[in-house]
Amino acid sequence: MANRVRIGLCVMAALIWSGGAMAADEAHHGGGARPAAAAPHPGESHPGPQGYQRVTEPHGWNTRPTTVDRTTYQHNFQAARSFRIGPYHRPVGWTSHRWGYGEILPRAYWAAPYLLADYWLFALEVPPAGYEWVRDGNDALLVNTDTGEILQVEYGVFS
Repeated sequence: MANRVRIGLCVMAALIWSGGAMAADEAHHGGGARPAAAAPHPGESHPGPQGYQRVTEPHGWNTRPTTVDRTTYQHNFQAARSFRIGPYHRPVGWTSHRWGYGEILPRAYWAAPYLLADYWLFALEVPPAGYEWVRDGNDALLVNTDTGEILQVEYGVFS
């Protein structure tokens, strides 16, 4: 019984307190009844940004070769230019490593957050079927999605 009385008193106090806050808010904003909302300003039409063209995928950007001539890919290149796309967060528990072609990249590194689906924006080649570009730190790695074998590396693609 005593608990019910305490709960009732707490509820009443909360209602009184919130009613007082509402009255103070009305007094602060001019009190009394509020006027009907005015029609929103129509605003001007905005022509949009000018002076550049929106980047679109190049023609055939995802036409992947069906066969892989490994000798044409097996290289560790230095990128001709570097891009800034935001911070890189290595998979938890892994440390920095300079990868090279022929090595096996652990699965954690070629999970969805590291895939470069828009590889063409970074001047990377179209990956053959069964391969994907992934980011590791400043580098882009062409990885076999079945085995994790690195087929090609572009060092310094990202800064």
